[in-house]
Amino acid sequence: AINLGQGFPDEDGPESIRAEGARVLMEGPNQYPPMRGLPRLRDALAAHSRRFYNLAFDPGHEVIVTSGATEALTACILGLAGPGDKAVIIEPAYDSYRPILNAAGARVEVIRLAAPDFRLDAAALDKALTGAKLLLINSPLNPLGRVFTREELELVAAALERHDAYAICDEVYEHLTFDGREHVPLISLPGMRERCVRVGSAGKMFALTGWKVGWVMGPAALMEAIANAHQFLTFTTAPALQLGIAHGLDQEMEFTLNMTRALQKKRDLLSASLRKVGFALLPCEGTYFVTGSIKNLTNEPDSEFCKRLTREAGVAAIPLSAFYDAQAPRDLVRFAFCKKESVLEEAAKRLENYFR
Repeated sequence: AINLGQGFPDEDGPESIRAEGARVLMEGPNQYPPMRGLPRLRDALAAHSRRFYNLAFDPGHEVIVTSGATEALTACILGLAGPGDKAVIIEPAYDSYRPILNAAGARVEVIRLAAPDFRLDAAALDKALTGAKLLLINSPLNPLGRVFTREELELVAAALERHDAYAICDEVYEHLTFDGREHVPLISLPGMRERCVRVGSAGKMFALTGWKVGWVMGPAALMEAIANAHQFLTFTTAPALQLGIAHGLDQEMEFTLNMTRALQKKRDLLSASLRKVGFALLPCEGTYFVTGSIKNLTNEPDSEFCKRLTREAGVAAIPLSAFYDAQAPRDLVRFAFCKKESVLEEAAKRLENYFR
């Protein structure tokens, strides 16, 4: 089956990044780098935040390099939440949040976004954040493809201040916003500098998901706790990969911006095919994913539909119920469009033949 389920590109990122990683692998260094990351990469990450968001981070005390964004999320959760602490997630939610929070012993409260617009609102935020220590927020949001607006994030900021809570901001798709939408880091809003940490991903930024290079940026006091957790998770990240990504941040950001434009076209290509065969699509404002309702195609649950689609049509997708703990909608399916155009065209042909 054509894999439109998992969110990874099927073309590798810039050759110059891979060449730099290969050069360092052969020439060195190949021993343990500093636990918080090589200074060159931390400097490059701080410069990236200044360039795109006018955010200033001290590379020495406010930036940590991790072995992928999921490790960054784990270090953040273990560093900032302990047994019995209340933590809030927004469903549908990236599927690693709840297991990590469970491992930390935290109590999980859910804000469930509602159709048709899946927007955050002040009442739901207030209710969920009462007595909470931590909020996990993902924008652009996997799996829905929502980009939270500045107005929604202002509601989040006000609620965090009212309830004296902190936020882990999962921003791995920060550059993958479509149709001119703005990505607003929550930490950039008034009063949020000491309440938020930002998680990012080189894999998403440079189409190198297998490299597993991520990072966290935030105020020194929170980063100290996160560093203590990171030290006993992976301790550090391969130096050749770190220096390859530093090169990318310095030299290859145009690749990332062009990739966003190319992905928007691929979104439109796949979306047209899905609508043609009967999917009712939700707006896709960012990420690698477009989500559609199967109500016009079947009355079976999303998970059974996806199994049948893989087996009989030769196209794999993900049931959205996988991103909920309970009371999940059973009619929504997520497709990844971060693939070659030829792959998307073949998938479209298979779907059209199957549903004809």
